[in-house]
Amino acid sequence: MAPAKKITAKIKETLPMTGPQAPTLRELMHWYCMNTNTHGCRRIVVSRGRLRRLLWILLTMTAVGLIVGYCVQLVLKYYTTSVSVTVQFHKLPFPAVTICNINPYKYSAMKGHLAELDKETLHALENLYNFSESKSRERREAGSRSKYLQCFPLMKMDSRQQETALDLGTGHRRRIAANIVPGGSSMVNVQNPQDIVGFRLCDNKNQQNCTVYKFSSGVAAIQEWYKLHFMNIMAQIGEEEKRQMSYSAEELILSCFFDGVSCDARNFTAFHHPLHGNCYTFNSGEDGEIRSTSTGGSEYGLQVILNIQEADYNPYLVTSTGAKIVVHDQKEFPFIEDIGTEIETATATSIGMHFTQSQRLSKPYSNCAETGEDIPVTILYENKTYSLQVCLHSCFQAAMVEECGCAQYSLPWPDKTRFCNYKKNPNWMFCYYRVHKQFVEEELGCQEKCKEACSLKEWTLTTSLAQWPSTVSEKWMLDLLLWDQGKNGSQLNKTDLANLKVFYKDLNERQIQENPANTIVVLLSNFGGQLGLWMSCSVVCVIEIVEVFFIDTLCIILRRRWQKAKSPLEEQGHDNPACEPDDDLPTFNTALRLSRPLQSEPPRTPPPNYSTLHLKGSSAEQPPVTQ
Repeated sequence: MAPAKKITAKIKETLPMTGPQAPTLRELMHWYCMNTNTHGCRRIVVSRGRLRRLLWILLTMTAVGLIVGYCVQLVLKYYTTSVSVTVQFHKLPFPAVTICNINPYKYSAMKGHLAELDKETLHALENLYNFSESKSRERREAGSRSKYLQCFPLMKMDSRQQETALDLGTGHRRRIAANIVPGGSSMVNVQNPQDIVGFRLCDNKNQQNCTVYKFSSGVAAIQEWYKLHFMNIMAQIGEEEKRQMSYSAEELILSCFFDGVSCDARNFTAFHHPLHGNCYTFNSGEDGEIRSTSTGGSEYGLQVILNIQEADYNPYLVTSTGAKIVVHDQKEFPFIEDIGTEIETATATSIGMHFTQSQRLSKPYSNCAETGEDIPVTILYENKTYSLQVCLHSCFQAAMVEECGCAQYSLPWPDKTRFCNYKKNPNWMFCYYRVHKQFVEEELGCQEKCKEACSLKEWTLTTSLAQWPSTVSEKWMLDLLLWDQGKNGSQLNKTDLANLKVFYKDLNERQIQENPANTIVVLLSNFGGQLGLWMSCSVVCVIEIVEVFFIDTLCIILRRRWQKAKSPLEEQGHDNPACEPDDDLPTFNTALRLSRPLQSEPPRTPPPNYSTLHLKGSSAEQPPVTQ
């Protein structure tokens, strides 16, 4: 036999049937338990007695379950954050401070546009508070010619019987065929606490589709009704004319100091707000310079004296006097109606600030937005940083334009649109309230689309008040302010003035920052700790488990299937396995299946025939030996 064939035959005889190349899964598992570094598996095989073996099986499976459970928790908690708070004492940039008069436009300049609306509002107030019968008859005659009360009538109804209501425009009771929706909170009750005041809005396309928005306060109902008509009128007035009717910086700001240095109206940047008129921002940064302060305390911040001009207030639009201020970053839009702080007249208002800067991690750690570019909402506030309010207002305005065909007056309008008004959009009020209701009930999807900003600068405000000016200093101070303004001979009342101070209480900057709580190195270390604690195992053991339980197991399964598929073909072909070619080294399957081929022995020299050596006849003829 050739040497190669002898080696092949020898391998077939002595080939081991255990180890990773074992022919069955049982033998593979036995080999793994005997050779692995995880001691629990070995104890399952070598333990004597069923009880001990069962105990080691339970302990090993429990350890495996704990490892898997803790490792899953480590993976699930991978995207968690840790919060670090840092406090630094250094020179701080001073924020932008926006100031607006609560009364947006001078009433003397607006009377021509509001004369008819004011007349009907007074007429509704007289009907609401039950004047004498003779006067009410005259008011009903005047109300029959009213325009605003006919379009959107004000009504008074009994909370116990809401099927009928008193029309405040005509003075007649009428049947209500509409849905009744709460429209506001209580401010000042009417004469009868059981009375409910509201106004009725109907769809112009379907007069049967009406809604009554009710208020438990006559003041709140009339103010809301007046505000709707006011926005409608202002939407038809040009931008430049509205700026002229509002307050100029010189009229609003009488005195200004910053860090002990005098300033004036030229240090304020003007912008026009639809509902608040002309507003003025100190330290806006538009000139490329952002002021900072290196000393805390009320003497080193911003100090201004404001002239509110209470006598020129609109009596139906606003019911309080003073100003609104917003402390914000230079790149943020000041949402006066959302976060504005009111300051009183005849009062010194001191606002101390603490500066906090927070930075959150974006996806996958949280759902915040870094720049807002991934938000599916068209932002209407140009050149301003992204914030949740910016997104929500833009989303609501987009829904308003889509549903009503026009833009709501108090918000910026998109391109190729216009503000809503009666003449071009007679159905806008009904549509506006419907869209607003959907927005509040989160049916528009704005709350899902809009996300919190990851980066946030916040100034925590602490407000304190004091009477100003004092009684003993009132006369000379008012005279001196008039002299500074060059208005000698004019009259100035302390109820027209408001003293405002905005300053840092300290120069401690608080930085709140989120950091990843885990990294790949920490995660792998935690994995190793769990494996070593419960199974005295390492990464090499894990690789061994993958090899044996996945790769080798799969190979055995595939080999068995291939063997079963090949057996019918072998029965039809070569019945004798020895006839198969054997050019390559034998496999484990052939080693198990093939028997050693029968070998014919080579011819040998036959053994000698010893009978030929016997002497013929000599032994038979010899006589027996006798003693």
